[in-house]
Amino acid sequence: MSSLLTPSDLTHEDKVVWLEDPSQLDYVRQALDKTPRRRGKPRYHRDGRMIGFTELSDTAEADPDSGLQKRRVFYLLPHDRDAEPNGLYREGAPGEAVDPRTIEPRQVGRKTVRSQGGALA
Repeated sequence: MSSLLTPSDLTHEDKVVWLEDPSQLDYVRQALDKTPRRRGKPRYHRDGRMIGFTELSDTAEADPDSGLQKRRVFYLLPHDRDAEPNGLYREGAPGEAVDPRTIEPRQVGRKTVRSQGGALA
């Protein structure tokens, strides 16, 4: 789901909150997670670490089936380029990876030459 984000998935985003300085990272992975709240740091259930997340406006409605809010989470896994510069993603990047400099509320992040490790995006 994370690599298939569309602007319509993000219409209620109000703010991007960074837990780490994104300017130091070539890419972050983005995913749309279901959380019980619109604001605050969501629970994190992946390997690696959460880099940031979005907060939603007060008008955001919960998913009718689950009662949960859909929010973007930005993260990195232990084998990503920041931790292993000569590893698997020395060139290229995971499908859900985007340049953190392109992330704004209500806008899907974009791949760039930098996020792709010099490869064409």
